[in-house]
Amino acid sequence: MPNIRKLIMLVLGAVAHCWGHTGATAELNPTADQANVVYIFMDDQRYNTIKALGQEDIITPNLDRLAARSFIFSNAYCFGGNTAAVCIPARNMNMTGNTFFHFNGGNTSGNNPRDNGKGYTFPKSMKAAGYETYNREKSGSANLPHIRTQFDYYGDINMVQEQRTGYAARSIINDAIQYLEKDRDTSKPFFMYLGIPGPHDPRLSAQEFHDMYDREKIPLPENYLPSHPWDIGKSTMLARDEMIEAWPRTEEAIRGHIEDYFAIITSMDVDIGRLLDKLDQMNLTKDTIIIFSSDQGLAIGSHGLMGKQSLYDDVMKVPMMFAGPGIPKGSSDALMYIHDVYPTVCELTGAPMPQGIDGISMVPVIEGKVDTLREQLMFAYQRNQRAIRDERWKLIQFTEINKTLLFDLKKDPWETNNLADEPEYKEVVERMLHELKSEQAYYGDDQLLFAENPRDSYFKLPTQEDIRNLRKAKRERRSKDDDNDG
Repeated sequence: MPNIRKLIMLVLGAVAHCWGHTGATAELNPTADQANVVYIFMDDQRYNTIKALGQEDIITPNLDRLAARSFIFSNAYCFGGNTAAVCIPARNMNMTGNTFFHFNGGNTSGNNPRDNGKGYTFPKSMKAAGYETYNREKSGSANLPHIRTQFDYYGDINMVQEQRTGYAARSIINDAIQYLEKDRDTSKPFFMYLGIPGPHDPRLSAQEFHDMYDREKIPLPENYLPSHPWDIGKSTMLARDEMIEAWPRTEEAIRGHIEDYFAIITSMDVDIGRLLDKLDQMNLTKDTIIIFSSDQGLAIGSHGLMGKQSLYDDVMKVPMMFAGPGIPKGSSDALMYIHDVYPTVCELTGAPMPQGIDGISMVPVIEGKVDTLREQLMFAYQRNQRAIRDERWKLIQFTEINKTLLFDLKKDPWETNNLADEPEYKEVVERMLHELKSEQAYYGDDQLLFAENPRDSYFKLPTQEDIRNLRKAKRERRSKDDDNDG
């Protein structure tokens, strides 16, 4: 006899999935006691780079205290990217609740990394619910050119200039505190979105934060490799992120990068703590929902990669914490995307629910009414990678070289043991490929999973002269294009 509870969960999940795609509108019902919202959105922070979330070697006391009172989603993901500057589509997905295949002003090929802001957006929904809206975003207003101006307050933070001070989050938190103390309309609830400019490279932080770490004792990731086993495409293998370290990646070099990564996260943790303290001091904490997440993660030596132009969990998986009034302390393994945050906040605050978007509200999971709402997640990077995962299995397809990877995430969370070529997993591979094609059909993704004439998968390690020439070419392109701040 089938598990009745499992069937109920599946039915509820299907209903919620359809609701997320077709839309439903909540009644506009702003109230005097509406919760404020602070959404802290990091840049390139891996899901496990908070001590409370399992990284024992990092120092994050303020994020730890936020985690201690949060509902934590341990399987939150970015959908992917259609440009090497993946932060751009990630932020637009975050603000619209849509994947890049369904951006307004986009096309069925999903080539546009930005939404034109003419449809549903996070600030529009919150303003419609009576909120005053505040935005600070990391450098490159090109990230959200059509959406940022929909906030009542908005501004740009130059990422590199901030890092050069040694305190990457200081200015953005100073501005946020000034808004809370002096600028806001106290007759309205506030929605504050803070696009923190780190730990994106160049990852510069004050010496005091480096002094907290012993580089020689920093552990390498369990999936560390000197180089990636296959050439999965120039948009990954020769992306700017990959050229910040020579090939092959040595253990010493990777430890240095991880120390820089940990130090800047600790630096930003200090300033995030100042914001949490200010909310306490102003007696706002009890009335404020705080959300903490990131646009995507970063490889930093995992699988022999450095950047975020792939679909491994090190890159796609992000931290996701909700804390505040009406939100219980707890955790869930439920699958979710960062573009689910927008409709989730709408339901938590009574803001009008956007119709017809890809995101779905995760409130039923937070409230404990269901265990899961999404049975699977699809991921896409440009035209050379597609992936799908469910509760247990993850399949990655490198479309230009016809290479299939299958991982049992229950037994192999670091994605080190490829099972795709093992005969006993043939049916799992076929099922996952079928599910991936079904998801592609929904999104209007016409990318073939297998090339008729696959190219050679061998990756020739670039020489130092190759790297210099590539960097020169990228600098020349960057001078003509403001999209390279991802």
